[in-house]
Amino acid sequence: MSLTYDLDQLDMAVNHILEHTKSKTLLFYGEMGAGKTTLIRALVSALGAEESASSPTFSLVNEYLTPEGPIYHFDFYRINSKAEALDMGIEDYLDASAWKFIEWPQKIESFLDENSQKVEILIKNTDLRLLKLC
Repeated sequence: MSLTYDLDQLDMAVNHILEHTKSKTLLFYGEMGAGKTTLIRALVSALGAEESASSPTFSLVNEYLTPEGPIYHFDFYRINSKAEALDMGIEDYLDASAWKFIEWPQKIESFLDENSQKVEILIKNTDLRLLKLC
């Protein structure tokens, strides 16, 4: 299932994801600059978090509180081994029933449930993206 959206239409992309996802664990694939963090920021807001989402590139995980519970946002771009993910407690996070948004999931694929929802973002041009739910 795919959707083409302009960066000014993030709400449309968020609604598409929330209406069609089969999992609360979303795996975000896309090249650097594709808009993964921007889309996650919009998702976190739509799910009711009061604070604005930011990239957890250096901390590996950010937690956002919502009326429905926490959201965990991961960015594994900078990890060099699966041991780093284990050291930060990835297995406990993945077992939680909370929303989990994971950037650069290819770095921790062996820990991921096959029922996780893949979200691929492709750059069409400066402002246009193609969103694929796989």
